[in-house]
Amino acid sequence: MSARGMQQNNIAETLVGAGVVAVAIAFLAFGYLRTGSGSLSGYEINAKLAKVDGLSVGTDVRLSGIKIGTVSALTLDPKNYLVTVHMNIRDDIKLPTDSSVLVTQAGFLGGQYLSITPGGDDKMMTAGAFFESAQGSIDVMNLVGRFATGANTSNQAPAPKPKAPDPGAGP
Repeated sequence: MSARGMQQNNIAETLVGAGVVAVAIAFLAFGYLRTGSGSLSGYEINAKLAKVDGLSVGTDVRLSGIKIGTVSALTLDPKNYLVTVHMNIRDDIKLPTDSSVLVTQAGFLGGQYLSITPGGDDKMMTAGAFFESAQGSIDVMNLVGRFATGANTSNQAPAPKPKAPDPGAGP
């Protein structure tokens, strides 16, 4: 191979490498902006929950299906074993003090997120406030397993078995 051919080959490899680096940078920038990592302005509100399966730092906080914040921290209280979920909410979103929060799932196989249902109070939550009404995660796979195996979850007694016909009784 001539020196000119090797030089053209090196230029092509350099251009391909630069293209790969540019795509990687674009991918990282998209991920950074998509997850909301760049938008840290807001105020913190909290909820105490017994079960937070599937939640982690960065999990969406939604109101009417729209992302209004993220989970900023999860801390366990060693005295009562409740988890305090710290949420960073956008400054332009004000929540009534009687609002409630629920850990829910995006579809049957989707990830967990926090869903806020706004209350009707005129007074708004302030930074550091706690939700009065909060419900932790529900183990959907456990419920499906119970249903599939026919587990009796009601408190009712089983229905009596029908009596066998008396062979001595005539038609």
